[in-house]
Amino acid sequence: MELRILEPRVRVLRLARAGLWLYTHPLLKMLLLPQRSRCSFFSLTETPEDYTIMLDEEGFKELPPSEFLQVVDSVWLVLNVSSSGSASANLQPIGVTKIAKSVIAPLAEHNVSVLMLSTYQTDFILVREKDLPVVIHTLTGEFEIYQEVNGEPVPASCEEQSNGFLRPRQAVNSTVHPVQSPQNRFCILSVAPDSLPAMATILIDVLFYSHSPPKETPPGSQELDSFTFFAFSLIEGYISIVMDAETKKKFPSDLLLTSSSGELWSMVRIGGQPLGFDECGIVAQIAEPLADADISAYYISTFNFDHALVPEEGIENVIEVLQKRQQSGR
Repeated sequence: MELRILEPRVRVLRLARAGLWLYTHPLLKMLLLPQRSRCSFFSLTETPEDYTIMLDEEGFKELPPSEFLQVVDSVWLVLNVSSSGSASANLQPIGVTKIAKSVIAPLAEHNVSVLMLSTYQTDFILVREKDLPVVIHTLTGEFEIYQEVNGEPVPASCEEQSNGFLRPRQAVNSTVHPVQSPQNRFCILSVAPDSLPAMATILIDVLFYSHSPPKETPPGSQELDSFTFFAFSLIEGYISIVMDAETKKKFPSDLLLTSSSGELWSMVRIGGQPLGFDECGIVAQIAEPLADADISAYYISTFNFDHALVPEEGIENVIEVLQKRQQSGR
């Protein structure tokens, strides 16, 4: 298999709801008028609490600083795994559980913090730029690793470091976070870029005007009421959308592209309290036990919490698998 280190240098931000008015214009430009923006990697995810934005440095320049925008200090690099020899050729994601043992677990064992962004087309792994030597050193035995330079793949070198930066392989005692499952059923969709004008009004309404306030969840509860979650990404010309089945009814069905099965997905939300960016093994906590149980999943990290989407018919089994992991991790 092949692993590519893509060109975008990505920033991760939290936008408070109270400040949405200040950023509506640049966000709409990146959402609906990409030809007027130099941003080639853009992801906007709405959760009950706030918005998470992942975007490249060109897009980052278009967002003015303010008290409403919280930016992670680190710059993140984007990794993509391909089994076809071309990272952009995949029509469907490999799935985070497929790379749990070959990418997610080894990086966690080497204390590399990762974020995940699964889309309709593929799966992206985000690692801190400063951790790249560790990433290459850790994964070079499993993958052919290339780094994109001016659009062309160049074999990535793995030079041994003598300054101790490459940390030895060691067991990581990561926190086992609680998981919850909202009652929503979700769809993973794509849209042709030329279809965006036909759904622009609906998209604006759903993302910016039709949210509901977060609801309190009893301590220890494994289930949430239906809650707000909408993810939109426009990456190198490919659009991916995650929305619940009720929200989907607002859109013209003939413009939405989905898999032939049209299956619905349930969500598992990770974290009782906001997660930290320095913590390692959060994705592995979910991906590894699901991989062991041969359960496919898409994964979306946000500023405060992580979210795994699993086939609807298997949600009870997923909760059981993850509860066992929680009990064994205590």
